[in-house]
Amino acid sequence: MKIYIDSANLDEIKEAFSWGIVDGITTNPSLIKKAVEHYKSKGINLTMEEYVSELLKEAGLLHPVSLEVIGNSEGKMIEEAEILFRKFDHIAHNVVIKIPVNPETEDNGTNDFDGLKAIKKLHENGINVNATLIMSPNQALLAAKAGAKYLSPFSGRIDDYLRTKAQINFKKDDYYPEEGLNHEEEILNDDGVVSGVDLVASIKEILENYDFEAEIIAASVRNPRQVRELAEVGAHIATIPFDVIKLMIKHPKTLEGMINFTKDTVSEYKEIFK
Repeated sequence: MKIYIDSANLDEIKEAFSWGIVDGITTNPSLIKKAVEHYKSKGINLTMEEYVSELLKEAGLLHPVSLEVIGNSEGKMIEEAEILFRKFDHIAHNVVIKIPVNPETEDNGTNDFDGLKAIKKLHENGINVNATLIMSPNQALLAAKAGAKYLSPFSGRIDDYLRTKAQINFKKDDYYPEEGLNHEEEILNDDGVVSGVDLVASIKEILENYDFEAEIIAASVRNPRQVRELAEVGAHIATIPFDVIKLMIKHPKTLEGMINFTKDTVSEYKEIFK
């Protein structure tokens, strides 16, 4: 499974890439705003275009970086996608455009399918699309058929939704399947998935059934156990916050082992390294 870092913080991104395990970056306007404000507070003032350029340079060739549009109509999203691609892809040829699978913002609006229309048009124009805000297998199927290169199901948010629906008190860092619910039928969402990981597994099965070339980017990842389960069900990619990646390397028994190995090393063995 490939690992993307879900961040726009350059310090985090540089550090994560130095570990040799990061394959790409996902961002969104909120993450970029947070990062820019962080650096401004330190006296580092970059324009938004300068900042995005630095992100792309840091990722480099062969490491995709998802940049998101902000419009919610077919025409506006295509226009913004083309602007992002024109301004930034020449830097490292790694720009991927995030398009919401359904950009509608009102219950009875008319833009439900504008995301798919935009995905289709951008695909035809040779621009790679990451279909984002996927919450159901049906949405993933439609986005894959429209030509999305990447599908981003939001695992953590689905867990939040199911727990809220079941009236369970929770914190976002809690892990949903550990809560031991006895009545699965009470927490099913409209698509029959029982967790965020189950959502990804269902999408993976659909893609394999019909040989779609789209790759799954499991998003909204909350903890290391969820990362492991996403890998077990075959997610192609997981985009993971910096703090969660840091937790993945830790284990108390590994720490204990290192302490004991260091304590037990005899002076004669140390002499080998001089």
